[in-house]
Amino acid sequence: MEQLLEILEEINPDVDYATEKNLIDGKVLDSFSIVNLIMEISDTFDIEISPKWMKNENFNSVEAMWKMIQTIQEEE
Repeated sequence: MEQLLEILEEINPDVDYATEKNLIDGKVLDSFSIVNLIMEISDTFDIEISPKWMKNENFNSVEAMWKMIQTIQEEE
């Protein structure tokens, strides 16, 4: 999960990712940040984030992203 936090902090270092639970719904991350985030996660964790995973609930918090990453890795 540390790698995920590093990615997020590079994208927007002003956010407290440990407590923020509405990164998408609260518009903390903009569309450009989300695109960068998806590309970085895909590269770092060597996974493909297909459209079925591109839901707000999977990107609203670090915990949700981490769970999504682990699930995708298990399926691949």
